[in-house]
Amino acid sequence: MFLPVKRPAGRRALRALKRHPTLCVGTAILALLTLAALAAPWLAAMDPQDIDPLTRMKPPSAAHFFGTDALGRDVYSRTVWGARVSLVVGAVVALAATAAGVALGMLAGYFRRVDAFIMRIMDGLMAIPGVLLAIALMATLKGGLGTVIVAIVIPEIPRVVRLVRALVLALREQPYIEAAVTCGTPVPVILWRHILPNLFAPLMVQATFIAASAILTEAVLSFLGVGIPPQTPSWGNIMAEGRNFVAVAFHIILYPGLFLGAAVLAVNLVGDGLRDMLDPRLARKL
Repeated sequence: MFLPVKRPAGRRALRALKRHPTLCVGTAILALLTLAALAAPWLAAMDPQDIDPLTRMKPPSAAHFFGTDALGRDVYSRTVWGARVSLVVGAVVALAATAAGVALGMLAGYFRRVDAFIMRIMDGLMAIPGVLLAIALMATLKGGLGTVIVAIVIPEIPRVVRLVRALVLALREQPYIEAAVTCGTPVPVILWRHILPNLFAPLMVQATFIAASAILTEAVLSFLGVGIPPQTPSWGNIMAEGRNFVAVAFHIILYPGLFLGAAVLAVNLVGDGLRDMLDPRLARKL
């Protein structure tokens, strides 16, 4: 009797990196940003709200790694703390939009009577640009992190609903679904046990793209002044405050922009890696 030989952890990690490099690289970058956000109280030596007029718009130095802004605040501390806002918005929006989209998409795909009603509402939401709809919601609701999340979630739901509806329409014609219906299986059981598990793989990929889009949308709303309140450090707020001083203090928008680009790139790499891992046939074609 031969026992399976366990490979060292380093060799397994190297093999995973060779097979799914984009997934590994994206996960590593996202993990570093998440750790930086969680460790912000320890990584940021200065309070992001401290104002020091004597050190206004100083270039990067040993005292201020990313320089200072127009009020003398430390850009490094504000950038590290801003990671919390962007990552929380991306994760919560992805979870909320996916959950709501799955519920509505399964109803529209399985029950023909409510299909037309739900899809016409989704078509109406998709006819309005997401950023404009978010700005309108922010103008009518009280500003804050929760309002920003709601304003971004609503435009993202129709994309998930259309995806789930198309998948459910194909799955409901499968023989095992027809057999379950013939055996008298209740509809909630069919949806929960037979249809929902088959939606997991495409929904994971879609959720990553929603998270990346949410991070960008939050930055756009904050940059336009209708997102996170100005006193809360976020990447969009930092760049909005530094746009008037680009010619003399480019570093104010440089570092938050780099962190924003790294976060969106990491989430997109994770999505591409998951797509290749969950659909090997597509990966071979590419």
